[in-house]
Amino acid sequence: MLSLISSRPRTSAAVAAALGTALALAAPAGPVHAAPSDTAPVAARAAGAGPATTTKAAAPASWAAGTRAYLVITAPGGTAAVTGAVTGNGGSVFAAYDAIGVIVAHSASASFAPSMRTAPGVQQVGATRTSDVPADAYNPVLPADPAQSATTLTETDRWDMTQIKADQAWAVTTGSASVKVGVLDTGVDDRHQDIAPNFNAADSASCAYGRADTRAGAWRDVDTHGTHVAGTIAAARNGKGVIGVAPGVRISSVRIAEPNSTLFFAENTICGFVWAGDHGFKVTNNSYYTDPWQFNCPDNLDQAAIIEGVRRAQEYAEGKGSLQVAAAGNSNYDLANKTTDTASPNDSTPVTRTITNACVDIPTELPGVVTVAAQGNGGAKASYSNFGDGVIDVAAPGGDGSSGVYSTLPGGKYGTMSGTSMASPHVTGVAALIASVSPSFTPAQIRDRLGVQATDRACPSDTRCTGTTARNGFFGEGAVDALKAVGGSTPPPGKYFENQTDVTVPDNTTVESPITVGGVTGNAPAALTVGVDIKHTYIGDLKVDLVAPDGSVYPLHNRTGGSADNIVRTYTVNASSEVANGVWKLRVSDNASQDTGRIDAWNLTF
Repeated sequence: MLSLISSRPRTSAAVAAALGTALALAAPAGPVHAAPSDTAPVAARAAGAGPATTTKAAAPASWAAGTRAYLVITAPGGTAAVTGAVTGNGGSVFAAYDAIGVIVAHSASASFAPSMRTAPGVQQVGATRTSDVPADAYNPVLPADPAQSATTLTETDRWDMTQIKADQAWAVTTGSASVKVGVLDTGVDDRHQDIAPNFNAADSASCAYGRADTRAGAWRDVDTHGTHVAGTIAAARNGKGVIGVAPGVRISSVRIAEPNSTLFFAENTICGFVWAGDHGFKVTNNSYYTDPWQFNCPDNLDQAAIIEGVRRAQEYAEGKGSLQVAAAGNSNYDLANKTTDTASPNDSTPVTRTITNACVDIPTELPGVVTVAAQGNGGAKASYSNFGDGVIDVAAPGGDGSSGVYSTLPGGKYGTMSGTSMASPHVTGVAALIASVSPSFTPAQIRDRLGVQATDRACPSDTRCTGTTARNGFFGEGAVDALKAVGGSTPPPGKYFENQTDVTVPDNTTVESPITVGGVTGNAPAALTVGVDIKHTYIGDLKVDLVAPDGSVYPLHNRTGGSADNIVRTYTVNASSEVANGVWKLRVSDNASQDTGRIDAWNLTF
């Protein structure tokens, strides 16, 4: 299964919002939230938007102090039979998700939950918060629509994108506009210059408080976290600012964070997952955990109902074709060996409690969810990232220290954040690329491709990391690899060889980078794939050739492109007359003065 998230946005370090400026990182936060200030623990916040078919019963005429929210769990299709009991026991139905048997009820009666647990047709009942439902729930105020700042920043190579080889994957696909990705978060600034080209307003909504609000703009950001996440997934390839992992897919915002508190309660997550399933989202990103409990324990009646309600909603979304990706959290906590929880409940007064592995971080630890750990620049486990053998599925760049993840912020701005909240959207973007090249893939097949194509990373000399090179507690099945992930649909591409050693390309000089191929039977294919990543400030200076083991030369690039920067593309060569095994070389000749560069990496796929 894939890993966990916690209730606050899971950004371990936060960001300042100066236009085009990399912001200073704050201290790592708790388990996977996308903390509003990102100085608080980053936990995965659970929230969601509800489907258009969600039942809306009459809410109380006015807000009353002491009103709490509850999940009333019935058999699927059985909610109508218990609505009378809800009202008869001093409650009201705020929303109902009949397909999964979940009612979101409000009541100010202290006896509501125990009374409802004895009502016919009721399976479980649980309070979703230890604080009152805000008055805003009955007449939500639309989030601000920030003024937009233009940018003179141009797209540049970023360490996080090159680390997962997204820049090379774009030669295969930048993503399909038919692939919908849902950002379940604090909201998204849909008018941002790098997000607007890919924004899907028709399938966006707010799920704050547990039922869908489809008014225009209800999906907008009540913080900065969701906009940053959205840019990492799918910022447009438009020459401005930044490029997302999948710059050709469509982004929808489902705001599950409530304003002011920016908390993600269980009913919000349920609404969001049902919305995702009903609106055809191929992937959702969940960089949060469900508040107010960092971990929900099944021996607590309230928390057991939360686990069941969110589990059913996730299962519903997956059954409709939606894969959920979630952040693992930012507390440097071993999720495979839980002992204590000191951060819950975070909507009132936290207490220290003893817990076991039966307690789960949701939605991160739910079956079917892809759990993502964070890496720093260079690939090591980020200092703050949660971990756990058998819990973490894959790893991706989340930033650490001075190297954060640079992305979009509300108002047309850009900035840097770090956290598992930043790692998760990289994986969501790769999943969207997989869905683009293999549109018939089910969530299970996308999940499998993410793991199979990830690059294995062994445990460092750290006794907390257990498992094998193929799968361990720090990196799961490995570091996600966008290029391998989009290498083709089933069956996967042939043997893959790569050289990532930098080779400097001086003026008026010819250099070579070798790859030794072994274990391939017979000759090279008629469609040998050659991936090239050359950083150079004037590619019109360059001649690039593939040299076979016998010395035969196959031209790839011959002084075209003028003053453009960099050659990042994939070539296909008919090398069927060449024996596959041996030393192949990428030969790069600089034929002019003033502009220089380097061979950053190149690869062969047989």
